[in-house]
Amino acid sequence: MGKDERWELRLYIAGQTPKSVLALQNITKYCKEHLAGKYSIEVIDLLKTPQLAEGDQIFAIPTLVRKVPEPIRKIIGDLSNEERVLVGLNIRPLSSKIIM
Repeated sequence: MGKDERWELRLYIAGQTPKSVLALQNITKYCKEHLAGKYSIEVIDLLKTPQLAEGDQIFAIPTLVRKVPEPIRKIIGDLSNEERVLVGLNIRPLSSKIIM
């Protein structure tokens, strides 16, 4: 990750459902731990602005979209599996744990 690299994330939710709230809590926690000061999270509530789902081709919620850095990546669900989220966003490489 470059020194000045910024991460722009979008979290698509539908109201304050338990999964939506948990997804926001989880991604906020991961970003604070791994991207401190280098990220922004835009929360889009599709109950208020459903037309925004089309732009990022959102078919399930909650969905996290990494807009920057490219390429765009998407993760669906409550984001409770930290390792899966970090690997999915390419914050941590898949082979980060060495098993002996």
